[in-house]
Amino acid sequence: MVKLTPCEGGVGLLLAGRTLLRHAPESPAISVASGNPQVTMVRGNFRLADDAVAAAPLSRAEVEADGRVTLSSPDSIAKVAVELQGARLTLAALSGHDRITIDLALEPGDVLWGGGEQMSYLVLNGRNFPIWTSEPGVGREPGTHLTDQASADGSFAGGDYWTTNYPEPTVLCSAGWALSLANAEYVELDARTEGVLRIHVWSGEVIIDLFEGAPASLVRQLGERFGPRQALPDWALGGAVVGLKQGEASFERLEKLVDAGAAVSGLWCEDWVGIRETSFGRRLFWDWQWNADRYPDLPARIAALKARGIRFLGYVNPYLAVDGPLFPEAAAKGYFARELESDAPYLVDFGEFHAGVVDFTNPEAAAWFAEEVIGKRMLDFGLDGWMADFGEYLPTDLRLFDGDPMQEHNRWPVRWAEINARAVASRGRTGDVLWFMRAGHTGVQAHCPLLWAGDQSVDFSRHDGIGTVITAALSSGLVGNAFSHSDVGGYTSLFGNVRTEELILRWYELGAFSPVFRTHEGNRPDDNLQIDSTPALIEGFVRWSRVHESLAPYVRHLVAEAQAEGLPAQRALFLHFPEDTATFAVQDQYLYGAELLVAPVIEAGAVMRKVYLPAGDWRHIWSGQAYAPGWHDVAAPIGAPPVFYRPDGAFADLFRSLAA
Repeated sequence: MVKLTPCEGGVGLLLAGRTLLRHAPESPAISVASGNPQVTMVRGNFRLADDAVAAAPLSRAEVEADGRVTLSSPDSIAKVAVELQGARLTLAALSGHDRITIDLALEPGDVLWGGGEQMSYLVLNGRNFPIWTSEPGVGREPGTHLTDQASADGSFAGGDYWTTNYPEPTVLCSAGWALSLANAEYVELDARTEGVLRIHVWSGEVIIDLFEGAPASLVRQLGERFGPRQALPDWALGGAVVGLKQGEASFERLEKLVDAGAAVSGLWCEDWVGIRETSFGRRLFWDWQWNADRYPDLPARIAALKARGIRFLGYVNPYLAVDGPLFPEAAAKGYFARELESDAPYLVDFGEFHAGVVDFTNPEAAAWFAEEVIGKRMLDFGLDGWMADFGEYLPTDLRLFDGDPMQEHNRWPVRWAEINARAVASRGRTGDVLWFMRAGHTGVQAHCPLLWAGDQSVDFSRHDGIGTVITAALSSGLVGNAFSHSDVGGYTSLFGNVRTEELILRWYELGAFSPVFRTHEGNRPDDNLQIDSTPALIEGFVRWSRVHESLAPYVRHLVAEAQAEGLPAQRALFLHFPEDTATFAVQDQYLYGAELLVAPVIEAGAVMRKVYLPAGDWRHIWSGQAYAPGWHDVAAPIGAPPVFYRPDGAFADLFRSLAA
């Protein structure tokens, strides 16, 4: 039961059997201020600051006839209306202030999760999480060589633990409650002070939806709030999507993998639009249509592959390079966001080339991109999927057809997702086309069928390496995203940081136990090992693509379960074991559905790893050995990551067959 209760000089909020909010003159929990934001962006990397002027404390309270409570300062200059309708709490500044801060009370032992897709920490306690979609950064650990080099040009491109493509103002608590803000403006979820969750919003109105229940129930309720889960295409579940970007040579390389025995469901050539060589590496030519010079026989190639059960995938993002043929067409129609002081298209520096921002607040521009770009040039051309990249870059110093860029910035990934979904639906192909995004915010769940974890470094580093994709899947799964996957092999190779054979082999193991197993050549393919570079890498790829193919019946079950019950495929352990506090902070292993537990090896050189098994019977999938609940040191040589199954589960025979 959610209840708003006036008290002497203030107000309280009861949720999940406890007073979560208590504002009183001697202990104010709600405050307002007037802000002056400063936003700096360099190629999708943001830093925000604020010269806020705080109002006097809200030390008086008046209960209105309709049940609202109005809080005010002694001089009546600052006023805030607090209202509860059902399970929706609204706080509105009546005095023109545009910053609201709310302090929620935590009890000892309360554990917080959420914040969208977090890469470094599943548990929020002890840290502050700014909610602003951006590039996540390279290395993401200031003070380390890689991160500091990436930021050396003043771009803060190195990132930090909180930088993420997909932040979201949603929090779940082990005490049995959750909250989710309807605000798209900049938010901070600050859990640095023990006993307090501070929510700071750059807005004069804050809308919070409240929920109560066990963790799995909260995830289901949040899933219902965000919208239905989209199904994954059945064809994508049976084997690997091979990522190659070598023009016509990609097809010959694919055939060698198939001849070696690999199970392949798709060929992903993001360079189908052409390439642009930059100092960052091999990038794409941002004009979203077939580049016949790089792929001269592509229509025939796509048809031939599809006849063999192999789909062809490409790439798209919501920007248009100034030197491509689509740019003048969109400019003539007035479809770009504009400069503040003129009607000239606003151009974003993407690193050695510039691109226009297609203005999705303009209904005509959104319809044009969905139909003329994705519909005709991609779907009608023959693509069965794509990476729908970017979405985080919307600057705040431009002019939109409709809306304030400060409010639209976090909404941009949602608009981008809706355009992709609209294009797919227009061809009657929802559930058959595999498209995936890295950027997000509240609402992307209803449109996007699959997340990918972004541009990890090609290493085992703590904050930007292989392990972060597990945390990303678990955290995003708590807030209504059923399916996640990653670039097998990683993406970002800079400053001499290159892939090792060990890294790729370990990423195969993780990819095989993900809903979609997709490889990537990375930003510097010529400098890095690829899946076909050595006999060991080819052998490993063949084996793990076959494991992924064998798991397809189980993954189909997880897809159906996600649609029916709202649970993600990759689950934090506490979703099924909420009374086991030892599961609350586990972020380097996951339940794959209810019947598998996967503990990928994410440390270089490791041949053992510590694994936590919750209550019940477990069998080691490779040896068949029985394990009791609790902590175990498990052998983990390359080729045998710690994976356990339920011997009494419906899919036990399938899991046993993997060791044959």
